[in-house]
Amino acid sequence: MWILTQTWQDVLFLHWPIAPEILAEHIPQELKLDIYKDNAWLSAVLFKVKGQRLRFLPPFPGISSYLQLNVRTYVEYNGRKGIYFFHLDITQQLLAKLATVGSLPYRYTEIFLQPGLYTSHYREFDERLRATYKPVDNTNLEIDQWLVERYHSWAKWGNALFRIDIHHAPWQLQQVQTTIQSNTLAPFIKNTFQHTQPIAHYAKQQVAKVFLPVIEHT
Repeated sequence: MWILTQTWQDVLFLHWPIAPEILAEHIPQELKLDIYKDNAWLSAVLFKVKGQRLRFLPPFPGISSYLQLNVRTYVEYNGRKGIYFFHLDITQQLLAKLATVGSLPYRYTEIFLQPGLYTSHYREFDERLRATYKPVDNTNLEIDQWLVERYHSWAKWGNALFRIDIHHAPWQLQQVQTTIQSNTLAPFIKNTFQHTQPIAHYAKQQVAKVFLPVIEHT
């Protein structure tokens, strides 16, 4: 049963290939990296959350809309392919504090959205991202679907591995002309991707439902 719904707007996907041996040491040992063409992948996903609400309840005033940046990689567990989040940065301070009670890696971060420009700054570790983007043609390549059509994610809470499922319609993607002007994300990954341009996609809107967590391993 789904417990939460959100609308995601102005979604910008940025994807960098990373050598598997670099990322493998940064994910829970129960998970296996999902590899495409001999590479693991690091993604940054920026978007606006609108109309967040719990099932059967209206949106909570003041905390139903905010900006978010997810830094993640692709993993699999028992035949399911999905996402492991290194952190989820949001501009809603109260929600960030509430989410960390369950050991989810949420952080309060300054994020700004202007037409064609995303800027984020996590002050504690001076992690920054500044990206300009311009959506162009629609796209439906094999790698596009591999990178974005992910309906499971995993989190480690204490010694327990949990799976969180989501549901939404298939992504309607556009190619993006993008320039990364500043990037100090994921500082635990040294001198590999911060100065390179990513594969980029854009989607105007997506409505998602989030389901109750499931214990996978203890």
